This record gives sequence, structure tokens and C-alpha cells, in this order.
Amino acid sequence: MPSTTQTIMNTKITTPSYLAIFDLDETLIAADSASLWNHFLVEKGLAPVSLLTHEHAMMTAYAKGTLDMTSYMTATLEPLKGKKPHIIKQRVDDFIHEVITPVIYPQALDRIEWHRKRGDHILIISATGEHLVKPIAAVLGINNVIAINLEQKEGIYTGKTTGILSFKEGKVERLKLWLQQQNHSYKGSYGYSDSINDLPLLNFVNKPFAVNPDPMLAMHAQMQEWTIMDWRHANNILR
Repeated sequence: MPSTTQTIMNTKITTPSYLAIFDLDETLIAADSASLWNHFLVEKGLAPVSLLTHEHAMMTAYAKGTLDMTSYMTATLEPLKGKKPHIIKQRVDDFIHEVITPVIYPQALDRIEWHRKRGDHILIISATGEHLVKPIAAVLGINNVIAINLEQKEGIYTGKTTGILSFKEGKVERLKLWLQQQNHSYKGSYGYSDSINDLPLLNFVNKPFAVNPDPMLAMHAQMQEWTIMDWRHANNILR
């Protein structure tokens, strides 16, 4: 468990509560939203089929914890290049309705509600682009979001990212920056993720949970005696 120096706190004091931090893909939803989005774009004729071949190879690297996120974002943001955000939002809204809503884990909704009833603050941190994460979070009733920021010039997507990528150690860096901006003091933090790529984040929080963990994270969680929640199988929660 993290030392007391790693406890998430903010010096601006209001009413103390806990912070619940959720990864999105394969944690709250039974899929990777970026991969589904790429398939959606190809099916709608908005991206070439070659995008899927490229993405498959990169997602294999992601599963091994070796993905170059900058290269991944460059490849997968190409279909957005030169487009206006409001045009993309219309497509994203259709995508969420058709593809994402059916794959939300019911157990995820239950866990989010559990935190709400406790009065906890809820935050999603994702290594997916903000154009997808923010509207998906809105469907889940979550306002606080950290995701990969997309660059715009003169109101047009450039196909590039901006700022620190919220991936691996970048999630912790972005979280620290976010906490500095909050007018709140937290008693502690819960963290939920499925991926070994989120090990820096799970090591940072006070109470880590491995949710639908990949094999490497499952092994690490067992060794550290973390709680493992498997929402891929109904009512299968290992304590």
C-alpha cells in the first residue's frame, strides 16, 4: 500500500470526503471504446479499413504494456483531422447510443451509485481521447473527467494531441495537476482499473481495486492482496 505521503490530499479544505477514480475501458464498459469507435468509423465509411489492421497491432502492444501511445493517437486521430468538433460530436452521440450503452457493466453502475450514496467525488481517468470519454462519462452521470486532450486550431481538429497524455505514469501526473485545481480536501482515494498499464495509478491511490483484470494485473493484485472484482461474470466478486 502507498505511504502516507502518497495519500491524495489537497490543502484547500472544505468538507472531507473520498475520491473514487475509475478507468473507463474494460473497467466500466465491457470493451475498449477507442477500438469500437475505430470500427464504427470504418463501418460508416469515415475511415479506411487499413485503420483496423494498424490498430489491432497496436492494441496487442497495449495488452503487453508496451504501447507507444503517441503513435497510437496519431494513427487513430487521422479521421478527425480537419473536422469541426460539433460534427464529430454528432457522430460520437450516435456511436454511444448504438455501441457503448449496451456494453456498460451493470455492476459498474452499482459501484458508481455506491460511491454517490457515500458522498464521494467520482472521477474518470482514461487513456482515450476526450472526444469519446467526456460524452460517455456524461451518460454515466460523471462530470469529472481526465482524458487525452485533442489539439484544435481555429476550431478544427488537427489530428494531434496536446498536453500530458493520461497514460501509465501520465495518469498520475494529470491527476496531481487536477487535484491542485480542486477546492476540496480528500480523506483518501479508491482506484479501479483492469489494466497493468494503470499500475502507477493503482499504486498511487489508497484503496486499489483490480476490476476485470488482465492476466498481469490479476497476478500483481493477488500478490499485493488487493480486492479483485470480476464484472465479466455476474456476482463474481473475489475478496
